[in-house]
Amino acid sequence: MKNSSKASLILNCIFWAGILLIISVALFFSKQTHTVKDYVISFGVFGLLNIGIFYINYIILIPELIKKKKQYWWYVVCFILLIVVSSAMKIFVAVLNPEETLKYITNGKPQEISLYTFAINCVFSAGFFLVCSCIIKFAVDWFSNERIQRNLESEKKDMELQFLKSQLNPHFLFNSLNNIYSLAYQKSDKTADAILKLSEIMRYMIYESNDSWVSLDKEVEYVQSYVELQKLRFKDGAAVEISINGEIDGQKIVPLILISFVENAFKHGVANDAEDPIKINIIANQKILHFSVTNKKNTTNKDALGGVGLNNVERRLQLLYPERYKLNIVNTPTHYTTELMLDL
Repeated sequence: MKNSSKASLILNCIFWAGILLIISVALFFSKQTHTVKDYVISFGVFGLLNIGIFYINYIILIPELIKKKKQYWWYVVCFILLIVVSSAMKIFVAVLNPEETLKYITNGKPQEISLYTFAINCVFSAGFFLVCSCIIKFAVDWFSNERIQRNLESEKKDMELQFLKSQLNPHFLFNSLNNIYSLAYQKSDKTADAILKLSEIMRYMIYESNDSWVSLDKEVEYVQSYVELQKLRFKDGAAVEISINGEIDGQKIVPLILISFVENAFKHGVANDAEDPIKINIIANQKILHFSVTNKKNTTNKDALGGVGLNNVERRLQLLYPERYKLNIVNTPTHYTTELMLDL
């Protein structure tokens, strides 16, 4: 509302400053001597009438009859009535003060204006100010509605992102707890290490990832910690190759945007085949990040429930990196590859 009021005030000031400038220039070049009474009638009486009909239309008629009640015919009637009343009042003043209103000096000689011509001028003058008040009012309302719409869209986007993120965290936690439960069930010595690693990962997810952007190196460390946690599931460790090339130094990235691809590889792929390991490749510079994950498909692991990971991350990419990302998924009979390119 404050921005709307500010825009309205600015447009109104510009309009009236322009009117005063036009009148001042006209008076300057008219080469006509004006008395105090001339100024009182022109700026006092006629000026107040013009301002009055302008703001009656601006503050009362348009908001009440058009915006609120949608009574367009009543608005037309009131619009015409304002022109008639203001013109009648100006004509009444002109009849009482013909020397100041119905005469003007041209080349040093007085010239008369007929009452009919004066009346026509009054009608056009009133119409001009009413039309200008309509234009300014609708312009202010349009900009205000556009700003409100943008705010609503931004709020909707933020709510959707929060919802997607709230889905991602429980999804990750659910899978990790399943893995730790499996270790505990086997009475593995790795259980304590897995719980410690999970606590480190959750600390990142709960605290550091609350920011809209995080440094790329922290996100990569988070992926590496997740891989280390997954390796604890296997007796001889998981077969994972992580390749990091290029420059990772200060770039910013949306948090938790990479992990779903890695999680998907462990969940649906073969992670203990040393001859065909999960391959995670990261190539970065100051402008572009190329991230890919390739895994051998596990044909015996059919997850009936599926997962929210990839759908979640793709929706987040659409919201946070519009036209700034490329996601390519290659699904062959034996392998599954996801490739992501981001404009940082």
